[in-house]
Amino acid sequence: MNSQTQPDGTESVHESLASRKWWERLFKTIDASDVAGFVEFLTPDAEFRFGNALAIQGTTKIGAAITGFFGTIQSSQHRLLQSWDGDESAGCEGEVTYRRHDGSEITFPFANVFQLRGQKVSSYHIYIDISTLFTPPH
Repeated sequence: MNSQTQPDGTESVHESLASRKWWERLFKTIDASDVAGFVEFLTPDAEFRFGNALAIQGTTKIGAAITGFFGTIQSSQHRLLQSWDGDESAGCEGEVTYRRHDGSEITFPFANVFQLRGQKVSSYHIYIDISTLFTPPH
């Protein structure tokens, strides 16, 4: 895939999302619990849905929800397995390991589906079942 360079010298989002480097930067931001950095990936009116939770809209509400979630875990570590892209969309499949506050860890498969607008994500949907995340380990 040929890179498309913008007038300011940066790559277009479409091309950036197609690269492993972009996905790794996103997941590194999440795994650092960097809420401000995370919402920088989004349009101001972005829609965000995590698992079977209701979708929320706008970076202020999304930032608050992410802050709340980060408070329920000690840390996360994402592993990208594959990614794909379209004209105004992108997606990936991976695994995320959450470390609970008791120090135990649990890993879940996930898929992310994005709609893109300009150089930002306007719709961020995470398909994951974390129903056992807060179940005490056996």
